[in-house]
Amino acid sequence: MKLLAIDTATEACSAALAINGEIHELYEFAANRHSKLILPMVDRLMSEAGLKPNDLDALAFGCGPGSFTGIRIATGVIQGIAYALDLPVVPVSNLASLAQGFFDNNSEDIAFVAADARMDEIYWGVYQRNSKGFAELISQETVTPPEQIEFPELTGVGIGTGWLKHSEMLLMRLEQRIIRYENHNLPRASAIAKLGLKGFKQGHTVLAEHALPVYLRDKVAKKENERN
Repeated sequence: MKLLAIDTATEACSAALAINGEIHELYEFAANRHSKLILPMVDRLMSEAGLKPNDLDALAFGCGPGSFTGIRIATGVIQGIAYALDLPVVPVSNLASLAQGFFDNNSEDIAFVAADARMDEIYWGVYQRNSKGFAELISQETVTPPEQIEFPELTGVGIGTGWLKHSEMLLMRLEQRIIRYENHNLPRASAIAKLGLKGFKQGHTVLAEHALPVYLRDKVAKKENERN
């Protein structure tokens, strides 16, 4: 099984190649250089593995939420590859990939994921590590002001860039449910590859034309009078 995964939804840019369960990744903090970096990353991974495009079995990508431009870049790249090679695609939530990356490197089993959505809002979701080690959503993913988050009565760790700006309000809302929090977490293609393999095995694939971004927010931008 050979699966290629990419992510460009945040300031980070990464690509990963899963070969029979072993994952190789290239990762770079990219600012606004995703469109220049992502295809060379893919080419390098394939070359180093000695693979040709036709050797791939499936694709996965971070479908959002995240930067609108970044998500569109990943969507365009993955659709292009999928069309060219007639490959199935597994769309993977970027919030799920944040949780998976955390679970793969920590012992706690609950992650309160908050990614900065700007406009004084966060992308929010609560994930639990299941019995097989995968991040499993236990509350609806949403975009919301931090004071309006909804959450289960569980104790865990806060992760994601939303904790950088909104930690005070999130801690106030969650009270004693937070053991600690991290605010530097960004999605990685290695976690997307891991979740992509799981999705492929479970049949959660789509055709290229249905590999679409997930924005969560209905409006890309609010009018000035709506923000006040």
